[in-house]
Amino acid sequence: MTTAAAAVEQAHRREWAFVLAATVRLVRDFDLAEECVQDAYATALTAWAADGVPARPGAWLTTVARRRGLDLMRRDTIFRRSLPELVVDEPVPDTADLALAECDDPVIPDDRLRLISTCCHPALSPQAQVALTLRLVCGVTTAEVARAFLVSESTMAARITRAKKKIAVAGIPYRVPSIRELPQRLDAICAVIHLLFTTGHTAPAGDDLVRADLVDRALQLARMMHALVPDDPSVTGLLALIVLTDARRAARVDAAGELCTLEHQDRTRWDHAAITEGIGLVKQALPHTDRYTLQAAIAAVHDEAPSWADTDWPEIIGLYRLLLRVWPSPVAQLNHAVAVGLAGDPARALELLRPLGAEPALATYGYLHAARAAFLAELGRVEEAVAAYEDALLLTDNAVERAHLRGKLTALSG
Repeated sequence: MTTAAAAVEQAHRREWAFVLAATVRLVRDFDLAEECVQDAYATALTAWAADGVPARPGAWLTTVARRRGLDLMRRDTIFRRSLPELVVDEPVPDTADLALAECDDPVIPDDRLRLISTCCHPALSPQAQVALTLRLVCGVTTAEVARAFLVSESTMAARITRAKKKIAVAGIPYRVPSIRELPQRLDAICAVIHLLFTTGHTAPAGDDLVRADLVDRALQLARMMHALVPDDPSVTGLLALIVLTDARRAARVDAAGELCTLEHQDRTRWDHAAITEGIGLVKQALPHTDRYTLQAAIAAVHDEAPSWADTDWPEIIGLYRLLLRVWPSPVAQLNHAVAVGLAGDPARALELLRPLGAEPALATYGYLHAARAAFLAELGRVEEAVAAYEDALLLTDNAVERAHLRGKLTALSG
């Protein structure tokens, strides 16, 4: 890859949200803004190869995208033909609004927060809010968003298109909500940040296990929301979950680039300062038991264990049972079953996993088959384990995970 191409790719990962948000503010149309930003990145490929990478790639891209937007608005009168404006005149802010506005710069990037708030407007369905924000704010591809929701790419593309049209038709304002309005959007914003983190924590596809840009963006957004509403336990729990889980990042792949499961990780490579911070955040969020706080508590139990053998599995299983009461999702059921198996009862784990095979949401989820394979192998049911590993491979596109599964399969077949 050339230097210019690499710089454009890096700028797409780091600057997409800022460039798009600034362009939307000017052109007031999501589709037009996306088109202009994509044109700016395409222009950068040739311009940067000829003239060198600018000192501030994000500013360069924003300038080109906004100029392109102005040109299209003048030439095609798109601005006059557009549906009701996204940007509306705002009333004089009250004290709470002013307090929020004071946080915009430099702690909170105003344009990006406006974009998140627009995408997470209560007029949209919760799923549409999350999908649209992941696509527009976070720069996640439609295919990656679809995988996060465990639906087809065409279904997700249609859902995102409908959401953008509804924003235009309903005249949803492009602005930062007041402190009074923010609670209506917190659930969706938290769901977006969590899905963004999980998408980056284990990339759905590609050569790298982790998409560090997505993880870092999720962490930044979680800190931003915690600064806005420090007393909200769900936001605090979400930040704790991300901090505690990401603290293990450096140990998840060894020097040879091979996957290291939690059992085999070098715990001296964990970020212990982050673990201390995360545990403090969990203590702040408890005794509130929302899904993020409970998942953070589970991560804390793992992080506090000095070794794999010292893991407090009864505590983890108990926390998963609480989690299933407040968030009875197929993914939570899967993780609970895995915890039961890792605690020393693979037969019971397989019993818990069996009904999940009929869950539509897990039909393309390779982790279900990988979990079955591991417990079948532990019980000596080698042929069934081989078949399960093969199923997991068919549903796994990440190169590091595929190599790990192939190694397991080869060990059993040999």
